Amino acid sequence: MAEMLSQERAQYLRRRARSSRAVLIAQVALLLLLFILWEAAARQKWIDPFITSSPSRIWKTLQNLYASGDLFRHLGVSCLETVAGFLLGTLLGTAIAVLLWWFPTLARVLDPYLVVLGSLPKTALGPIFIVWIGAGPAAIIAMTLAISLIVTILEVYNGFRAVDAGKLSLMKTLGAGRGQTLLKLMLPANAGTFVGALKVNVGLSWVGVIMGEFLVSRAGLGYLIVYGSQVFKMDLVMATVMLLLVAAAAMYQGVLLLERTMKKHLGGSA
Repeated sequence: MAEMLSQERAQYLRRRARSSRAVLIAQVALLLLLFILWEAAARQKWIDPFITSSPSRIWKTLQNLYASGDLFRHLGVSCLETVAGFLLGTLLGTAIAVLLWWFPTLARVLDPYLVVLGSLPKTALGPIFIVWIGAGPAAIIAMTLAISLIVTILEVYNGFRAVDAGKLSLMKTLGAGRGQTLLKLMLPANAGTFVGALKVNVGLSWVGVIMGEFLVSRAGLGYLIVYGSQVFKMDLVMATVMLLLVAAAAMYQGVLLLERTMKKHLGGSA
């Protein structure tokens, strides 16, 4: 019986692997098809390549950026600002969520303020950060932090509140203190919530950095987009957007890798 179950599981895993490969092949094929159609439309003058650019012109622009040494300089600046804002927002937001769970009265006091701050368009805070902090990377990181912080607090704190009350009662019955409950129950039970907050923060962090670089920056992907649009170099704008997509996708894949690692070590509870 055990041998039959193991064979069925092996077959299931093989079918799942084939399905995953088929999906990946379809995704790559769709992307290649879009690029081919885009290039063909530009060459046949169905679209204006000066406005929409084309894959070949974008590739030449990337080569020129690489040859001039600007490619990794601008990409590195934006990645560094994004990672800094991403980590600060996630860690600080999680710490505040833990604090709110630890002190329920504080959570009730701050709840309306968190809701109001969550609904506030964070881009409106950009000029304020520039005046307070100065025109530089610190203001951009602060803007990124402001965008991701409230989302992390609300996501993680709501995850804490959703933990099964029966499990909390059991921990109290066993004599567990608040710190033990946090470490043994709340954090492991919300591993999935934490990963979900990370996935959301990837996009929000890039939004904060690009918007900040739109306002005040002399380097970075946002700077290249603004500069390219001002001098009507749409090839540069589109090439920078492609770099942004690749960088954001790479960062998201890093979060997925963390998720798989957590599932492996936590037995699939993440």
